[in-house]
Amino acid sequence: MASRLNPYIAFEGTAREAIESYRDVFGGELSLSTFGDFGQAPPGYEDKVMHSQLETPAGFTLMASDTPPGMPHQPGGTISISLSGDDEAELRGYWDKLAEGGQVTLPLEKQMWGDVFGMCVDRFGITWMVNIAQPQA
Repeated sequence: MASRLNPYIAFEGTAREAIESYRDVFGGELSLSTFGDFGQAPPGYEDKVMHSQLETPAGFTLMASDTPPGMPHQPGGTISISLSGDDEAELRGYWDKLAEGGQVTLPLEKQMWGDVFGMCVDRFGITWMVNIAQPQA
């Protein structure tokens, strides 16, 4: 297998809801293991996500877990997940679903460099950037 770079997002108790929501956005196959699946779960963490991985039809891989007790959870702010390409319908579809229930910080619209670009924070607090490349004239 070739090397890959995959986003791995840590949540504080909402990993299952988030990764299932991302499956609704992107489609694909989701594998998920809980702390309880491995036997010695911390109290109250039996059903929390120890590891999940979403493999999408577009070739994206997204991983997520709940932060175990005793580990500090520091939500994003220093990282964004970027989606880019030239399939406008596909990327607008992702945008609409990611922005739903979240906050649009920069509307998805034509920018000075000629592409359509926008930024939003989804309902789980994850920042997404979407860039739709426009045909060169």
